[in-house]
Amino acid sequence: MNELSSRLKRPQYPMPDFVRELLIQRGLMEMYRSRPAYQQNDYIGWILRAKRKETQEKRLAQMLDELEHGDKYMKMAFHSKR
Repeated sequence: MNELSSRLKRPQYPMPDFVRELLIQRGLMEMYRSRPAYQQNDYIGWILRAKRKETQEKRLAQMLDELEHGDKYMKMAFHSKR
């Protein structure tokens, strides 16, 4: 059991390779990991539940943009404790 799953009460979504690769490529893995466990899990689940590839890509782009700017989570205001 890893740190993320030990803090969540709902099922944990595994991070797909294509998400991991983009986080690394864009230099956002640290920003992703600094988010609360529920946000990390929600982002991945939200992306994976998309039925169409276009929707999945749109959701992934939104997550990356929110992480890059650091002030949003699912289009809601977010203030990091860091």
